[in-house]
Amino acid sequence: MAKSSRVSGGQAMSVPPASWYHWARPVSEPVPRGDLESLRGNAEEARAHFAELGDLWGRLKATDVLGRLAEINGDYDLAAQLHRESLRVAQALETWPEMSTKLSGLGRIALLTQRYDEADDLHTRALRIAVGQGNQPAEQFAALGLALSARRQGRLDAAEEWLRPWLAWNRRRGDGPGLALVLAELGFIAEQRRDAGRALEYHRDGLTAAATTKDPRSVALALEGLAGAYSLTDAPERAARLLGTAAATRERAGAPHPPAERGDVERIAARLRAALGEAAYTREFTAGTRRDHESEASAEALPRRS
Repeated sequence: MAKSSRVSGGQAMSVPPASWYHWARPVSEPVPRGDLESLRGNAEEARAHFAELGDLWGRLKATDVLGRLAEINGDYDLAAQLHRESLRVAQALETWPEMSTKLSGLGRIALLTQRYDEADDLHTRALRIAVGQGNQPAEQFAALGLALSARRQGRLDAAEEWLRPWLAWNRRRGDGPGLALVLAELGFIAEQRRDAGRALEYHRDGLTAAATTKDPRSVALALEGLAGAYSLTDAPERAARLLGTAAATRERAGAPHPPAERGDVERIAARLRAALGEAAYTREFTAGTRRDHESEASAEALPRRS
């Protein structure tokens, strides 16, 4: 089989074989809205095929997808291994934006395993590269990592400072996934400050943005945020049902919350158990699992009485 190296030390690139496009397609889109297991299988096949072709760029993209899927499923050792492999390939290709993204990916794993100093160092290195390259998507990815780390460490003002510039940036670009994540983080900051009104505002806006992505995990995050906001009001039953719907949505998407990512849900659930009692909380949570995320998103979009 003829080999194709899409990027090779500045040399002229050969024309890729037709099969290249077949394998490139499933690993060239953002991770994913649908069947994660099918995507994993496609990415594994693509990675093997690109290795056979000697195509570093294709291998990089396939390995990147596998690393993000491992992170979604809470397999952080595998995710770190795959991110390190991707970083080595990016360094071989001298693709600076990909180097920044891979450093941020490793920073996310350090963050999720509570190695905050390492996470901040990796994200800062990634940020420096992205700024130097004028690559704003990579810059945002690094900055959001620093924001996530700051919030987990209780430095809410610092987290908000990292997030603020990206709120307007994502609005201007009409970037639904980015906007949904930034709004979710700002909403959780407001909730942790016990500002119910601001938290509801952020999370409702975040739900609207998440709905445009067609990604059930993004919608589930917004529903969890709304549960936190409602837990500060006189609607704890509504909050518990939303947590149930969000949990069921993640299960149906094949991506339940790994333990390392349950901090917000556990904080909110503890508040609701204290307000409702265990039996009532379980009843409302279970009722929520029978609701689908589209119905809850529609319910939140209905006009409310002032």
